[in-house]
This record gives sequence, C-alpha cells and structure tokens, in this order.
Amino acid sequence: MKVAENLIHINQQISHACQKVNRAPDEVKLIAVTKYVSTERAKEAMEAGIVNLGENRDEGLLAKWDVLGDKPKWHFIGTLQTRKVKNIIDKVEYIHSLDRISLAEEINKRAGKKIKCLVQVNVSQEESKHGLAAEEVLDFIKSLRPYENIMIEGLMTMAPFTDDETQLRNCFRRLNELRHHIQNCNLDYAPCTELSMGMSNDFGIAIEEGATMIRIGTALVGEVGEEEKK
Repeated sequence: MKVAENLIHINQQISHACQKVNRAPDEVKLIAVTKYVSTERAKEAMEAGIVNLGENRDEGLLAKWDVLGDKPKWHFIGTLQTRKVKNIIDKVEYIHSLDRISLAEEINKRAGKKIKCLVQVNVSQEESKHGLAAEEVLDFIKSLRPYENIMIEGLMTMAPFTDDETQLRNCFRRLNELRHHIQNCNLDYAPCTELSMGMSNDFGIAIEEGATMIRIGTALVGEVGEEEKK
C-alpha cells in the first residue's frame, strides 16, 4: 500500500485520539520511522507530506541523507554510540536517546550549535530496553547544565509490546508526570515540552496520555522489502 494511503488512515486515528481528550491534532508530530525501508520509500513518505523521518542507525541515516539531504527533519531515535556522534551530529534535528553523561559530553563537544535532545527513560524497567530509570532522570538532567550545546526538549520512552491497555497507559502516564515534574523545576536548558512515545501498535493511547511525538514505522511505511511487493 502506498504511504499516502496509510497516512490518511493514520491521520484519522490521530484526530480520533486527540478528539477523545480535547487536543488539537497539530499538537502531535508524526515521525515516519524509515529504518527498515529503502530510500525510495522514505522519499515517498516525504512526497506524501511527511516532514519528520526517524532512523536508529547512523549508517541508515547517512545513506538516506546522501539522497534526501536536509529536506526532511531527521530524528535519531536509536541507541547512539559515542563514537558515532560525529557522523550524524550536523544532520539531525533531534536526538531521542540521550541516556548517559559520556554521550552528552560527546554531543556537546561535536556540536556547532544547540542540539535538541530527548532523555530516554526506561519507564517499563525492561532489561531489554535502554534508558534511565524514572527516578534517575531529574538528577541526570540537572547534571547536564554545563553542556551549553545541549537543549533538553523532552523525554522519550518505548512501552512494552503488549495488548494490555492498562499497562500501556500507566507507562505513558508515568512519563508525562515525569515531564511535568521537570518542567516545574524551570531549568532554562530543559524546557521539556516534548513527549516522544507511541509506535504503530499503541500510538492512539500514547496521544491520549500526552504524546507530542509518535514514531510510526510499519503502519506507515511498511517493513523491509514491502515496497517491492507492489
């Protein structure tokens, strides 16, 4: 199915979720996660009107950058190794996976301007997921004050892969509560307005619980090889 057709359906779901909680659809940034698809499929997403593209590996981002350049806004959404920072730092709009001081030091050193970062939080406390424990986040953010090239725009999490709506809501709600707690600290380098949470299987619930960024791959652009099946 074409990305434009998928996008119509997803926008309807976004509008429905926003309507349920009296939010405006334009409060939600849709990030097309293109990590499993070709550059052509990513280009198709842009032609459908999608502005934000997300990649989780530097190799994938650089390969698509060579063709698409800075036309989309690039979001780095995967675990970022410190040695890879130099490869993507001048190409990304957001880094969604800041979770340690060594990474902050490298970003700060390599950046020629303020970089919009989101702190990754392992709200679900799953061993398979990266990110800080919720109770560590505020102290971590306070420790970032000396890094003049880092702006903490918000928080990111990955919910458990489950159909349990209560479990999903609790995860997203906890991140939203944590965001409000940080905002109340009035840190000039950490406005913390963004919540990056929700993927193909749970983005409606995430929006209802306050998501400002949703990361949609399979439901929007499909999986690897799918574009060749048409």
